[in-house]
Amino acid sequence: MTKIGSIIGAVLAASILVGGLAACEKKEGPGERAGKAVDKAVVDTGKKIEEAGEKIQDAAKDAKK
Repeated sequence: MTKIGSIIGAVLAASILVGGLAACEKKEGPGERAGKAVDKAVVDTGKKIEEAGEKIQDAAKDAKK
């Protein structure tokens, strides 16, 4: 096989692999959407708790003055 033939073969093989992987992409199901919603809720709750803790610390510092 010539050098050009090898390059063309490699490009074709890579194209087939990329096309195959793109075709295998699954759509997000209800379980995955629910899991993402739970993850977001946990992160949001953590942020709110952290903000509340900072406010309590600030209030405690002001009370000591």
